[in-house]
Amino acid sequence: MENVTTANPATNTNRLKDILNSFGPGIMMATAAVGGSHLVASTKAGAIYGWQLAIIILLVNLFKYPFFRAGIQYTMGTGKSLIEGYSIMGRGYLWVYTILMVIASIVSTAALLMFSASLFGYFSPFDLSITANAGIILTVCLAILFGGHYSALSSLSKVIMLVLVVATVSAAIIAFSKGAVAPADFQSPSIWDISAIGFIVIMMGWMPGPIEVSSLTSMWLKKQREEQDVSEKQALFDFNVGYIGTALLAIVFLALGALVLNGSGETLKSSGIGFSHQLVSMYASTIGEWSRYLIAVVAFFCIFGSTITVIDGYCRSLSEAHLLIQRKPLDQRKNHIIWMSVVSAIAMIVLLFFTAKLMTMLDFAMVLAFITTPVFALLNYRLLVTSNLKGKLALSPFMKILSWAGLAYLFIFLAVFIWWKWLM
Repeated sequence: MENVTTANPATNTNRLKDILNSFGPGIMMATAAVGGSHLVASTKAGAIYGWQLAIIILLVNLFKYPFFRAGIQYTMGTGKSLIEGYSIMGRGYLWVYTILMVIASIVSTAALLMFSASLFGYFSPFDLSITANAGIILTVCLAILFGGHYSALSSLSKVIMLVLVVATVSAAIIAFSKGAVAPADFQSPSIWDISAIGFIVIMMGWMPGPIEVSSLTSMWLKKQREEQDVSEKQALFDFNVGYIGTALLAIVFLALGALVLNGSGETLKSSGIGFSHQLVSMYASTIGEWSRYLIAVVAFFCIFGSTITVIDGYCRSLSEAHLLIQRKPLDQRKNHIIWMSVVSAIAMIVLLFFTAKLMTMLDFAMVLAFITTPVFALLNYRLLVTSNLKGKLALSPFMKILSWAGLAYLFIFLAVFIWWKWLM
């Protein structure tokens, strides 16, 4: 008689629990990325150029993949963060990284707070100004982060991403069933027009996010390993789910922009508040007017998730870079809190006095991210090559080829942008 092996429900449950618990840094990276690059850049790409930029979005995600993955490989293989790796390679790299991160953290925090506040106003029972709403949101973010609730932050990120994915995919399916709103004779601007370079660069700078986000992922993974056992397989699986998921979601957002806004005759708002409201209206016009406030809540929590992960991640990395510059012991909680307080305070000042210029600053941050992307990409690649990683963490022949192709793509596009911006 043959032996029949019966699956143990308890074993299957524990296995599922282990898989869910392994999700963390990769999903948090996705949450941080979706706020700017997807809700803003991808949607605008579809609204202005239709489907033309879909291949560019997929290519930039593909070619950036090895350099974002480096944060997982380096931390799992050495036990150190990418920032420690930059310090090992030279203090000049560390200083450049720190300066760029200070600028990016302030601009990103201010812009995300503005988006969160404008969406919060949709369903808030109080008629408060954008600045007041931003102050409330910032207080909640800091309360969570000062309390050290990393596990709560990770869980929140998973819930936010799940709800956003369901709502966005549902809206895209409904939009497909209705068909595009553009007239049959409508022609979108061509991406081959020289004037399109500026927008393409802005979009690629934060697609799926600034390359320095790899250092944030590295820091989150380092923190996660202090609290639980994480295998190489789990860490890479978590990263791949988050990264590939954001790439596919970018196409979904582009589809919404192409189907609902492209050729509609509606002018895209240039202000952060106006565009966030336009975004909610896009969902409502697709799914139904009944969903307007529901979508506002979902969009708010998406941007809120980006805000809290950006504050935590950027300030955690700034804290470590600061301590490395001073040659002090790492993991000083007090230093992390100080950086969160300073960045948040300056972001609120920026929000208070320069609200009308926030979209311009966001564009500046995206352009800056694009310009620095090849440099950080090369640095991450050199770290992996010189770290003598083993097994699944080592660079495979395919990943080396993809890295070389990615570096060529990024540096060539940078040269084209410099020619267009300053030499043409």
